[in-house]
Amino acid sequence: MLTFSIIASVVMFILNLFSFVCFFYRIEFFKKWRWVIALVLLLMTALEVYYLTSFRRSGEDLFILQFTAALVGISFILFFFSLLYFILRVPLFILPFSKERRQALKYILDITILIASISWILKGLIGGFSKPIRRKVAVKIDGLSSALSIVHITDAHIGKVLGREFMQEVVDGANELDADIVVITGDLVDMSPKYAKEKLEPLQKLKSRYGVYYVLGNHEYFDNVAGVVELIKSFGIRVLENENVIIDGRINLAGINDIRGERYGIFKPDIAKALSGRDMSLPTIFLSHQPKVVDKIRDKDGVDLIISGHTHGGQIFPFGLLVLIDQPYLYGLYQHSQKTQIFVSSGVGYWGPPLRILAPSEIVKLELKG
Repeated sequence: MLTFSIIASVVMFILNLFSFVCFFYRIEFFKKWRWVIALVLLLMTALEVYYLTSFRRSGEDLFILQFTAALVGISFILFFFSLLYFILRVPLFILPFSKERRQALKYILDITILIASISWILKGLIGGFSKPIRRKVAVKIDGLSSALSIVHITDAHIGKVLGREFMQEVVDGANELDADIVVITGDLVDMSPKYAKEKLEPLQKLKSRYGVYYVLGNHEYFDNVAGVVELIKSFGIRVLENENVIIDGRINLAGINDIRGERYGIFKPDIAKALSGRDMSLPTIFLSHQPKVVDKIRDKDGVDLIISGHTHGGQIFPFGLLVLIDQPYLYGLYQHSQKTQIFVSSGVGYWGPPLRILAPSEIVKLELKG
């Protein structure tokens, strides 16, 4: 975490410096206020460094955490629009415009990018603090004898910022969708389990006809993963640790520990173990926190549908496209191979900046049909 904090702090300084040099400094009507803007960006950087070095410490004020985390998201947005501004200014110097026309076009560009960046920031904040939407996705599964519904919850990130009230909101939303089963694909908790119990207690009220099932996400490994597993089990939720169960004689439901376990050397994922002993006459639904598990599954494994989270749908567009460097899929339902489909949810919570742009917080009801 120390290494992450140092690298992230340096990145934030570079992003804010770029925004000042390539955008704010070049806007004519900000000429008299350049030093003020420079000081504001410098203060933003200091507050962002504070957040990045303290967000996992106990005792931090909730408002300060949210405010400083939001600044991180704002800096990313300002960097994107500064880069866009820098690129769009190039034609002004290349094309043979008169001085008057060049100045007029630059003024229009200044205003446009400034308004767009402010609008994007406001859109992100509204999206971050909005309640999770509920949506339904139809999925065709070969060999399924009768329809089955799965409510999917992922990436709640219950911790210092998102707490019991938010968890209750998610549980109420899931219950209203009236599921045959509920699955939770990791990153449920973002703090030590000894502090998380009270915040996670609403999980006991999750309703479904055939049970609630859970697999680990990467964030659970950051602080006593064994304690997290025991806590989840205490709520009456079945934790699938590289194993599978049969649901109402209609599907195999398999789940693996997160890929992060390979690095930590505990609660390691084991696909072969998770799929062993299945009823091969039934379709197989496979739970994995990270979508990139799909790279290790072949058609011969007989997996019909993988259900994942982790990506947050990118959380803040367009920076979510960087997720595709690490993960093969970002958001939605995909036909990965002739046999296997994969569904990736944008999740219900957020991590870091309380902003969401083109990646809504969601609870999804997957309606499986033959």
